[in-house]
Amino acid sequence: MKNLLILAMLLFIAASCNEDKKKETPVAETDTVEMAYHSFGEEITDANVMSQDEIVEKYKSLKPGDTVAVKFTSQVKEVCQNKGCWMRMDMGEEEAMVKFKDYGFFMPKDIAGQMVIVDGVAFVEEMSVEEQRHYAEDAGKSKEEIAAITEPKRTLSFISSGVLIPTEATSEVEKQ
Repeated sequence: MKNLLILAMLLFIAASCNEDKKKETPVAETDTVEMAYHSFGEEITDANVMSQDEIVEKYKSLKPGDTVAVKFTSQVKEVCQNKGCWMRMDMGEEEAMVKFKDYGFFMPKDIAGQMVIVDGVAFVEEMSVEEQRHYAEDAGKSKEEIAAITEPKRTLSFISSGVLIPTEATSEVEKQ
């Protein structure tokens, strides 16, 4: 047993004295810049993201009742100024109303104009007059603008499970 212990110590000393120099392999320089994000909701990545034009085409093929799981990027047009509980995103001639899965997270209120990535489920729905008025009130619209809403409207909707906002996009993100 004593011999075994001595042998083990000698092997340990020999292994620790061995100067195994790692080969340095040069890292190829690339033009790609890794973007840093603030993440909200479920953890998502910036891989396989549809462009605004691609998501607009996807929405055109949807009928009320259809759903499709997608990840896309677009500009934030407006954010709920009460809690950050919804946002509207630019879809060219229209906007998509984005709500957050299970009301589980909120957006900073100062990200209008920023490009963000959202992951979740896209669908088309008829939004009632009452719901339109509620969102108009949340957005701080005037009483006249709210009263002018008199008909249900076909809307592009999205339930987001996760959102990525570039780190330089907003100062309010650091406060959360």
